[in-house]
Amino acid sequence: MMIENTKLNGVYIIKNFNNIDSRGEFVKTFNKDFFKDNNLDFEIRESYYSISKKNVIRGMHFQMPPHDHEKLVYVSSGEIIDVVVDLRKKSSTFKEYISVKLSAENKKSIFISKGLAHGFKSLKNNTITIYNVATEYKSEADCGINYNSFNFDWGLKNSIISVRDKSLESLENFNSPF
Repeated sequence: MMIENTKLNGVYIIKNFNNIDSRGEFVKTFNKDFFKDNNLDFEIRESYYSISKKNVIRGMHFQMPPHDHEKLVYVSSGEIIDVVVDLRKKSSTFKEYISVKLSAENKKSIFISKGLAHGFKSLKNNTITIYNVATEYKSEADCGINYNSFNFDWGLKNSIISVRDKSLESLENFNSPF
């Protein structure tokens, strides 16, 4: 496994270990010692996945304190453009974003610290995106900002977006608790 910094403090791209042989492929997506050696104190408390059609946009989601959490996200089948927005008021990158392609082919993960909104656009049908998070889901803490409120070009032609995600508050109007 290898780790790469991004311009957002606390957001890392991880190149996962993989091995291909005559049986197929093996990919390691988490190793506690590797995370600890890279100063990432991360305990998985809940894990889930989504299966998305091509052009589905999911986001930009997070949980409010005290239920905010770190996430480790990767794609086991298909491909996404993953997007993270900094909601931390005291951060030098407040309201800035990054995007990265995650796919079954490139075997990358993204680690996302607390105080950041997360979302993605699926680039292929039946894309499986896996989320490992450090807290359990709490409906009362579930929150988000509008996916289209921070100048990221989603390539919106034929996009599929939930009513909820379309109605989320804009980044400009969001009063961040982070």
